[in-house]
Amino acid sequence: MPDLAAALQHMREAQSCDLSPDWRTRAERLRALERLLQTHRDGIAAAIHADFGNRPTEETELLEIFPSLSAVRHALRHGKRWMRPKRRFADLLFLPARTELHPQPLGVVGIIVPWNYPLYLAVGPLVDALAAGNRVMLKMSEYTPRLSALFAELVTKYFRNDEVQVINGDATVGQAFSALPFDHLLFTGSTAVGHHVMRAAAANLTPVTLELGGKSPAILGPGARMEQAAERILFGKLVNAGQTCIAPDYVLLPRAQMAEFIAAARAAVTRLYPDLARNPQYASIATERHYGRLSALRDDAKAAGASIEPLSDAAPDAARRLLPPVLLANVRDDMTVMQEEIFGPLLPLLPYDTLDEAIAYVGARAHPLALYLFETDSSLIDRVLARTHAGGVTVNDTLYHIAQHELPFGGVGASGMGGYHGEAGFRTFSHMKPVFRQARWNGAGLLNPPYGKRFRQMLGLMLKRG
Repeated sequence: MPDLAAALQHMREAQSCDLSPDWRTRAERLRALERLLQTHRDGIAAAIHADFGNRPTEETELLEIFPSLSAVRHALRHGKRWMRPKRRFADLLFLPARTELHPQPLGVVGIIVPWNYPLYLAVGPLVDALAAGNRVMLKMSEYTPRLSALFAELVTKYFRNDEVQVINGDATVGQAFSALPFDHLLFTGSTAVGHHVMRAAAANLTPVTLELGGKSPAILGPGARMEQAAERILFGKLVNAGQTCIAPDYVLLPRAQMAEFIAAARAAVTRLYPDLARNPQYASIATERHYGRLSALRDDAKAAGASIEPLSDAAPDAARRLLPPVLLANVRDDMTVMQEEIFGPLLPLLPYDTLDEAIAYVGARAHPLALYLFETDSSLIDRVLARTHAGGVTVNDTLYHIAQHELPFGGVGASGMGGYHGEAGFRTFSHMKPVFRQARWNGAGLLNPPYGKRFRQMLGLMLKRG
């Protein structure tokens, strides 16, 4: 067990000597992170590939290295502006006083990283925390040991140990990490573990950002372009073999279009992953345990009456943890596959008769992390947006709302709390300190005791116009 308390105290002492680092210091740390990513791209991709058994380099570069570098560069372009005090208007009765918001680092931030995107879900919040002027400790996943060890080694080369530290270890270390009195703790992972993290943080009154998951729906409206919708849903479902927290978890579609969607989905998989059984660009399931869980979800659904619709000719291969994609028709809510987040290449289909029925289905369940809508009628799009809750939405595509620096990423309700990315992340890891600047000539003295006629006149004016 590493001495986590000593590591945190070391960082606190360093932060107390430089409570609010200037932009030059923050930019130097961000550029160090950029050099780390650029210089070691190949090694990072190789480590993740080895941890998964097969993770295509192209997916690692597209889904982890590119967004990580993009986040660093966005912060370097805009971070100095984010740091500036924000002028606000004083209330009319207090003029000519001035008010401001001063962004101030929280201190030492803890980040707990999941296994499915072990680089991006470490670097993304790390960028925001560094831009905000904090020191950072990261707990990497024990399920990606090669990448976790490599990232720990690289961080020691590019950062002082009072700036950024990487902690590795098993679940026991993770539990101890979440119990540290950080100034802010960000956790990405399952809802079940999120409960434990929040309880541990509450003992220290540590504020938390929870990025969880849930069953993210894809809704095909009556005006959806079928081929395009099928391709984009299958793209979002099958990158990283579905091991993505915002992957479409099930599809709601018009009952009369079920057969058309199944055919379009098969055609899309053939285009995206030709000869899937031997295609190195289709990722493996990361662990034997997860492969077994997904296989059980599929088999349980079949035994309970679901129809299995294969999307390729490939057969499951437990030795390689290759799980070909399938659609599940005739599913029911009491099936396990409809009660748990799937997190793999199984995609249930739920027919509806009216769009309002689909909206009601989503609304009756826990708020998802993402929602995808395929529709060409703007009034129907607005109806769905107004009547559903989700952490984020992409219309006529999947996944891409997470890649927008000007949009916060986060959940709502059971799918999480808080958000980050870009300026939203800067604010998450900052205290926006309010400052009231009194003018030299002001009327505050009119409210001083003893309370007489003048006071009552002023108070009456304030009650009337305040």
